Amino acid sequence: MGFLDSILGRSRPKQADLDALFGVPSAAITLQASLGLRPTGLGSVCYRAAGGAAFAETEAEILTLLRNAADAPEVSTSHDEFGYTWLVVDDDPDDVGGLVTDLHAVNTTLESQGFGPGLLCSLVPFEDAAGRRVGLVYLYKQGTFYPFAPQPGGARQRDSLLEINLRETLSGELPVEQQASRWLALWGAPGL
Repeated sequence: MGFLDSILGRSRPKQADLDALFGVPSAAITLQASLGLRPTGLGSVCYRAAGGAAFAETEAEILTLLRNAADAPEVSTSHDEFGYTWLVVDDDPDDVGGLVTDLHAVNTTLESQGFGPGLLCSLVPFEDAAGRRVGLVYLYKQGTFYPFAPQPGGARQRDSLLEINLRETLSGELPVEQQASRWLALWGAPGL
């Protein structure tokens, strides 16, 4: 940042560190050991689809890449009520490393083709023995993670205490977003 930028109060946005996604497998071990939360095998990348042939070609390339892998996971796309696209990967729950590699490939391909500004987040859901689900969310534009714990039963309410507990549990494992105002509510996200 230059001198003039600092005087005028301008700042550069934090750059995403997509390699931080590779910290999720060790965080999954911590979540299982400390809170009894196991990976579901699902993971997703949320982005705003761009118009035009270039984006359609890039999205098709990503789907082909994932579906033609040797141990190909199930891959699908869906759209939410806010106009975002969710590319969902359904893989072996015991292969968090493979899941994260697939999510990383989606993010880096979109970024390298110039569609990085449309990336919102990546999501890896976990569940406990009773079937309660929580999500570990990577915010692309912040380069940080945060927990999302919807209350069971479908009422759009969050379990703030559980989210704080998850934040504290993961703070040594991952770059955790400290500003709770950036913890987006991902109602209806795949796998939650």
